Amino acid sequence: MKFFSPLLIIAGLLLLSSCDQASKSAETTEIMLSTEEQKRSYALGMMIEERALKQYGKIDYQFLLHGITAQQQGKQPLMDLAEALQVLGDYQKLINDEKFAEVRARGEAFLKSNALVEGVTVTASGLQYTVLSAADGPKPSAFDTVTVHYRGTLIDGSEFDSSYERGEPSSFPLDQVIPAWTEGVQLMSVGSKFKFVVPYQIGYAERGAGQTIGPFETLIFEIELLEIN
Repeated sequence: MKFFSPLLIIAGLLLLSSCDQASKSAETTEIMLSTEEQKRSYALGMMIEERALKQYGKIDYQFLLHGITAQQQGKQPLMDLAEALQVLGDYQKLINDEKFAEVRARGEAFLKSNALVEGVTVTASGLQYTVLSAADGPKPSAFDTVTVHYRGTLIDGSEFDSSYERGEPSSFPLDQVIPAWTEGVQLMSVGSKFKFVVPYQIGYAERGAGQTIGPFETLIFEIELLEIN
């Protein structure tokens, strides 16, 4: 999970160079921007607060400066870098879990309901599939490259990708796609067509993909296996 914004790194660099000045001028009631360096530094400070620090909730700036100066001056920090990464990672996960709780609940309800539909099979990973059109052709392995036609939608029916729409099939190695595809396409014989309902854990997980697949989304794919290359 990525939780270090480039602007947060800039924040550290900026504060490293200015923390001494900041402490001396803490009681200053008015600051004048006289030089281009001062203007640039002030502008960076605004952007850091607006675009980086806000995503980490309430910030104690005393401890923020303490962490920076400890690193810069080689002092013993209150935690090591591994612990710092863990703290930020845990916080970001908590925020994401809260933010996307409704998406996860909606997906779980859909999966529970779909599992009861006649003809649906649920695998050990949670992948659900329905055979739309059976065939007697060979089945691929996880290391094969396959050619398929497919359509992908969200559970509300919104289409986010379709080789049918583009007018040409797609080819790809099965070990270089999301886990649900690697598992599911291996169940198919050449010439068959399956419908898959994909839990987020074996889809695009908590990160999502592009502008149309958000974090924790349950996905639906219709896949037609045309060829094993």
